[in-house]
Amino acid sequence: MFVLNETMSEGAMLMPMARTGVDMPKLLGWNLPAEEQYLVHDHWKGFPAPPYYMHLMLAMIYFVLMNTSLIGNGIVLWIFGTSKSLRNGSNMFIINLAIFDLLMMCEMPMFLVNSFSERLVGYGIGCSVYAALGSMSGIGGAISNAVIAFDRYRTISNPLDGRLSRVQAALLICLTWLWTMPFTLLPLFEIWGRYIPEGYLTTCSFDYLTDDQDTRVFVGCIFTWAYAIPMLFICYFYARLFGHVRQHELMLKNQARKMNVESLTANLSDKAQAVEMRIAKAAFTIFFLFVCAWTPYAIVTMIGAFGDRTLLTPFVTMVPAVCCKIVSCLDPWVYAISHPKYRQELERRLPWMGIKEVDDAVSTTESKQTVVAEQQTGGSGGDGAAN
Repeated sequence: MFVLNETMSEGAMLMPMARTGVDMPKLLGWNLPAEEQYLVHDHWKGFPAPPYYMHLMLAMIYFVLMNTSLIGNGIVLWIFGTSKSLRNGSNMFIINLAIFDLLMMCEMPMFLVNSFSERLVGYGIGCSVYAALGSMSGIGGAISNAVIAFDRYRTISNPLDGRLSRVQAALLICLTWLWTMPFTLLPLFEIWGRYIPEGYLTTCSFDYLTDDQDTRVFVGCIFTWAYAIPMLFICYFYARLFGHVRQHELMLKNQARKMNVESLTANLSDKAQAVEMRIAKAAFTIFFLFVCAWTPYAIVTMIGAFGDRTLLTPFVTMVPAVCCKIVSCLDPWVYAISHPKYRQELERRLPWMGIKEVDDAVSTTESKQTVVAEQQTGGSGGDGAAN
C-alpha cells in the first residue's frame, strides 16, 4: 500500500500510493500530506480513490441543492419575516427551521471546493467546521420538527387557548439551539468523540468507525439524543393530533345527523380548523421527508459502531449524506404548496410563480353567507310549520 516518494527534497518518506501506474491505483488519502494522514480513518485507507468524474458529479448535485436551498429558504425568511399576517408564534418555528436548513446549505460551498480539489481543504480545521455545521443543522432540524409537532397539536386540539405566544415560541426556539450544543461542541473540542472525514474524504462527520467502547457509547448517545428522542416526540404529538381530528369529525357527523343536515362545516371555526389542518399536513410532510433523509444516515452510523463495517464503502456513506442535504432544500417548497397564508403572500409578492390561493376575506364572506342562508332556511321552515 505504500511506495517510496523520491521527489521530496528533504528526504524520502512514505505516502499512500503517491505514485501511480497501471497496476497501482490511487487509494483514498493519497493526496493528503503525511502530517495530515491522521485524519483518515484506517477503514478508508484500503479503498481506491474515486475517479475525478465522481467528484464532479457530486459537485454538480450539491451546486443545484445549494441554490435550491438558498432560494427556497431565503424566500421563507423574507415572507415570514416581513408579512404582518404571518407574524405569530407558530410561524416563528418555520423561520427557525429555515435557519437550520440554511446552516446545512453553508456546508455545500465547502464541499464544492473539496470535490474540485479531490481532498479535504483546510484539513483538520476545515473538517471540524464542516462537521459542526452538519451536526448543528441536523440535530436542530430534528428537534425543530418535534417543536412544530407540539405546536400543531396544541393549536388544533385547543384552538381558543392552545396557541403559543411569541414569548413562549421564542423560549422553545432557544431550547432547540441549546439542544444542538452538546453533541456539536463535545466532538468539536474532542472532549468526547471527534470529527473525521468520511466517504470520499470530501465530507466530515463524527467518528462512528473506531472500534472501542467509548466510540460505541458516544454513537449510541448521539443516536438517542439527535434521532430517537425527537422522533418519539413527533410521533406522539401527531398521533394525538390526528386522533383529536378524527374525534372532532365524528362528533360533527353525529351532530349533523341529529339536525338532519348534510354538514356542519360551514361555520367559521371549522373553516379556521381546516386551514390549521393544512398547515399540520405540511408540517407532517416535512417530518416524513426528515425521516426519509436522516434514517439512512442513522443506519450507516449504527452499522459503523455496532455492525459489519465491511458494508460501509465510500459510495454507500456518500448517498445518505446527499439525502440529508436534499431535505433542507425541500422544506420551503412544501410550505409553498400547503401553507395557505404563505401561498397568499407568494401570490401577491411573486405573481410570476403562478400560485393561486383563495383569500381569507373571500373564504370568510362565503362562510358567513352560507351560515346566514341556512339560518334563513331554518327560519322559513319554522314559520311555515307555525302557520
